[in-house]
Parts: sequence; C-alpha cells; structure tokens
Amino acid sequence: MLKRFISYYGPHKWLFILDMGTALAASVLSIFFPILTRDLLKTHLPERDVFMIVLFLTAIFVIHLLNSVFSYIRMKWGHILGVRIEYDLRTDIFAHLQKLSFRYFDNVKTGHIMSRISNDLNTITEVAHHAPEDLLISACVISGTFAYMLFLNVQMALISMIPVPVMLIWGTLVGRRMKVGFRGVRRKIADINSSVENSVQGIREVKSFANEELEFSKFQNVNRLFRSAKENIFGIMGLFYSVMHFLRNIYYLTVVIGGTYFIYQGKMDVPDLVAFLLFVGIILPPIERLTNFAEQYYEGVTSFERFVEVMDIAPDIEDRRNAVALDDVKGRIEIDNISFGYEADRQHVLRDISLKIDSGQNIAIVGESGAGKSTLVSLLPRFYEPINGRILIDGFDIMDLKQKSLRENIGIVQQNVFLFDSTIRENILYGNPGADDEMVMEAAKSANIYDYIMSLPAGFDTMVGERGLKLSGGQRQRISIARVFLKNPPILIFDEATSSLDTESEALIRDSLQRLSRNRTTIIIAHRLSTVKYVNRIFVMKQGQIVESGNHTDLMDQKGYYHSLYSGILK
Repeated sequence: MLKRFISYYGPHKWLFILDMGTALAASVLSIFFPILTRDLLKTHLPERDVFMIVLFLTAIFVIHLLNSVFSYIRMKWGHILGVRIEYDLRTDIFAHLQKLSFRYFDNVKTGHIMSRISNDLNTITEVAHHAPEDLLISACVISGTFAYMLFLNVQMALISMIPVPVMLIWGTLVGRRMKVGFRGVRRKIADINSSVENSVQGIREVKSFANEELEFSKFQNVNRLFRSAKENIFGIMGLFYSVMHFLRNIYYLTVVIGGTYFIYQGKMDVPDLVAFLLFVGIILPPIERLTNFAEQYYEGVTSFERFVEVMDIAPDIEDRRNAVALDDVKGRIEIDNISFGYEADRQHVLRDISLKIDSGQNIAIVGESGAGKSTLVSLLPRFYEPINGRILIDGFDIMDLKQKSLRENIGIVQQNVFLFDSTIRENILYGNPGADDEMVMEAAKSANIYDYIMSLPAGFDTMVGERGLKLSGGQRQRISIARVFLKNPPILIFDEATSSLDTESEALIRDSLQRLSRNRTTIIIAHRLSTVKYVNRIFVMKQGQIVESGNHTDLMDQKGYYHSLYSGILK
C-alpha cells in the first residue's frame, strides 16, 4: 500500500524536491542557532570582541530570516503539493466509480461514497504534505543536534537523551489506539452524510407525512453515535497530549538537573548549559512532529485504506478484450433463454426468457408490479449481466460489444426522471453534448416542451433545481424525452414513461413518444395497458417469466392472464 501511495508523488516530483529541500535547509540552519549562541556567550562576549559579537548576532538574525523564507516556501508549495495529489486521488476515484456497475451503487449509500471523495481525501492530502516533511525535519534535527551535543559533553548528551525514547514509545502505543478510533469516526461521518442526504432528498415526503420529528430522531441516533465515537477518541488524545506535555517539562528538568550537577563538579560551564537548553528547544518540536505525525499518519492510513477499498473493487461489467463497436444499427433484438438474479444466492428475478423483436418493431412488455419488466430491459444496455442465456442485437452478442457503443445506440425514457441541477439547455444537451442551439430547440419542439420553455423568463437558461424539482413531473418527463430526441438512437426503451401523470401531460408525452418511436425499434413497459393496444406485439410477464405474447386482439381473445389484467384496469 505504501508503494501505491508513493506513486502519487511521481507527477509532482519537482514540488516534492522543493518542499524537502527547504525542509532540509531549515533543519540544518536551526542547529546552528545554539552553536552560535554558545560560542557568543563562551568566547566573544567574555573577550568583549564587538566585531565578532555583531557578526554572530547578525548571523543568528540571518538564520531566523532564512528560516522564515523557507517556512513560507514549505507552507505554500508543500500545501500545493498536497492539493495536487488530492486532485489526482479524487480524479482516479471518480473515474473508477464511473466504471462500476449498478450492483455497487445498489449496495453502497451515496453518503458513504461522498465521505470517501471529500473527507477521506482531505485527510490523505494532509499526510501527503506533512508526513515526508515531518520525518525529514525530525530525522535531521534530532540526529544533528545529538551529534553536536555528544561533541560538547558525552555524559550530558546521554542524560538529555533519556526522555526521548519514552516520548516516542508513548506516542507509538497511543497512536495505535487512535488508528482504531479514527476508523470508527470515519464510519460515523459517512453515516451522518447518508442520513442528511436521505432527509434532504426526501424533504417533500418528510413534510407531507409530518414526520420531521421522526427524521430528527433518526439523525440524532447517528449523531449521538458520532459524538460518542469522537468523545472516545478525544479521551485518548487528552491522555496522549497531557502525558506528552509532562514529558516535555521533564525533558527540560532532566537537562537542568544534569547541567547543574556537571557545573557543580566543574565539568561544564554556564554557556554549555545554555546551549543544551537551546538544543532541547530545537529537539522538542521534531519530537512533537513525530508524535503528531503518529496521529496524522494513522488517520491518513485509515483514509487511504478506504480509498484503496474502492479502487480495488473490480468492475463486474467490463468490455471483453476483443469487443467491437456496434455500427449501422438496424435494431433487431433477440433474447435467448435469459435468467437473472440481483444476488447470486437469491431467487432469480427472471427465468428462461426468450423473445425476438424485428427491426423497427414496436413491442410492449406488460405485467403486474414486480414481474421483472424493468429488470429485463436493464439487461439490454448491460446495466446488469444475466446469469445465463444471451442477448443479440443485429446478430451480435452484446457481451462482445463495447459498452459505450452499445449504450450510445439505446435511448431510455424512465418513469423516475433524473435532471441535473443545471439549466434546461444543459439537461437536453446531455443527450448529445455536441449539438447546436437549433438542434436543441428542434428536440424541445418534438418533445412538446418548447412552448413552455419559451414562456419562462430565462427560457432555455432556466435552472431546473436539484433533481429538476422546480418543474412538474410532466415537464421533467418531456425534457427527458427531448434529451433522447437529441441522442437519436435506433433502439428506444420507454419504462413506464406515462404513469402517474395527469391527463393533459400524458397526452402530450404520448404524442411525443409516438413521434420519437417512428422508424425505431421500440420497447414499451406499460402500466396502463390501454396505451399499448396498437403496438406490433405484447409480451406478458408474470413472476419473472413470459406467459403470453401476441397483439392486443389475439391476447384478449385468449381470455388469459392479459385479458384479466386489461379487464381489471378498465373496471
């Protein structure tokens, strides 16, 4: 995993070198401050050498000035390095999410996905910037400082080293506990995101059922768990920092005690003790960096593990090595002995389904809710893959086709329309991003939505709101139809496109759908059977199987399942 993380530094190696170079230079310069101070107090001040006193004081000032410059470079470009790595991580995970099939999104909450893309990557960014820098500064300062302390007084240097391993061991031991705690906090943040998302997206249902208190109670439950998780981790952090603060003071006390003893014995003078105390002040920040690094590192490792978990999920629907593009599509479809289940260990939703659709033919798939109608058509664009059987388009097995090519040739008008939180124009353009304004307007006219759009003050530049909530159901549906008009695919799927609409909207949509269906292979999933009386063929589904097929007249004459459904609706 470490090698995988380091690979993200590759495209930004010059920024990394700049950051590490300034960190190294600042570390080396900081060591000279106590050295110069010792020589100033021990040699030049007693000798009253004004030139050397001024020279040394000037050198100390220059050291602090250069350290400020290096600090600016590290703060600016080090954080830019982290931001660019975060950009690469977010790009990679978003691109990977686009490759995952519906199965993944069926089983993972959106709030959890958002948490990994936002909170986790921000944590990783901090580690990417600070971890190498902190390690380099700590290693240089501690090793360089102790080397010079040993040069000055071996016994005193060894005494001053006593608290260091205690501080590092304490930081490591408690850091392990913090790793577990931070992992729990991350999970709770994801749960909160998911809870808020559900409540906000369903705010109309919440208010219509007057269930604000219920939603608040649900949120309080996850919020309480989050609070508990954070309180536990802060308890560990409180113990961690209080002990570290105590050990820091003990460090100074140890040096003072040792220095007092050696001065009393005549083995050391006051300037040497001052130098040792200044060295302690230089050593403590790197030690604190290492202990803070432990907390930050474990938090970052947890976040990167969650990032890798997503990146390691292999898409269960991928193009085969020799997949081909689907060109010059006629729209002939054959479904041969298809069976399907959403989970391998569950009962099949579809069982042994076979049917044929000729090029340019309009067919309907009808049946009660839960019969498997929508599931069946979702197999055509390979949103899911069948357990067995095959689907052919113009004689090509769709498993041998490139997914992009396959889906570019299939247009879907769904019952639950999704519009992006953008303008009407951009939502229609989603069907063909390269289309010009004239093509967009023509698509809107064909979908019977043009007059309404032009009645709006902003026209095609009107914002539709999140999920299109500023528009009525019929208006959203017609915009989605305009989007498919602009796509102009040879195969169409209408999935309950006119259900739950008022009579006027249904009439407008039915007219636009009939216009859209001309000279295309069209599959209609219908709840209102009266809307499919005139299609070429009707396939009747029941409990995941096709139980009848034929045109409306033939099926009514059979007095079978379709007749029962149709008669029941008309009553």
